[in-house]
Amino acid sequence: MIKEEIARLKEKKDFVILAHYYVDGAVQEIADYVGDSYYLSKVATEVKSANILFAGVMFMGESAKLLNPQKHVYMADDFADCPMAHMVDVADIEKVREQYKDVAVVCYVNSTAAIKALSDVCVTSSNAIKVVRKLKEKYIFFIPDNNLGQYVAKQVPEKQFIFHDGFCHVHKSIKAPLVIEAKRNHPGALVLVHPECTLDVVELADFVGSTSQIIDYATQDDYL
Repeated sequence: MIKEEIARLKEKKDFVILAHYYVDGAVQEIADYVGDSYYLSKVATEVKSANILFAGVMFMGESAKLLNPQKHVYMADDFADCPMAHMVDVADIEKVREQYKDVAVVCYVNSTAAIKALSDVCVTSSNAIKVVRKLKEKYIFFIPDNNLGQYVAKQVPEKQFIFHDGFCHVHKSIKAPLVIEAKRNHPGALVLVHPECTLDVVELADFVGSTSQIIDYATQDDYL
């Protein structure tokens, strides 16, 4: 059986498998840890194995390597990537820094290592609001996701935001009329939304949160 063979090879070659929620269910079944990018980054710093096999997109593997320079990190699929991670470049950051002196470049974790290196702070969808509130700078250049930046800005009105035009094509494809129709077809159903969606979709939500927060919310008995 393939599962037994994978388990044997993991032990023999000292590997641990980290898988994102978004990968196929069969891959999640053989993974040692399954979670969102933030959780998996934390786990990567705690595992004892010398080798990490990452079932996710490239920026996740980069994050694991940045946090574990002494470990070998391998991608399950070298071509798995996040288009949004490449929607901002060095010139964008340099232009904003020249125009605004009192600015913090806030980089969403869904970005390349090169962009993270030029940013002041890296955030996730679950901690972005908390981190931005604590920054001393007046201006916030939020990259690369426009939708998440707009969502954070609404929660932190005391800051002045400079938005980028990056986006997740999957979340952007979720349209408010489709959500309204689904609510009409399923009366009483709760709407759980990731802040990478557009603001008109977010405004229809009963709960807004990261992937893991949405899963936690959906599995709490109080809401069933």
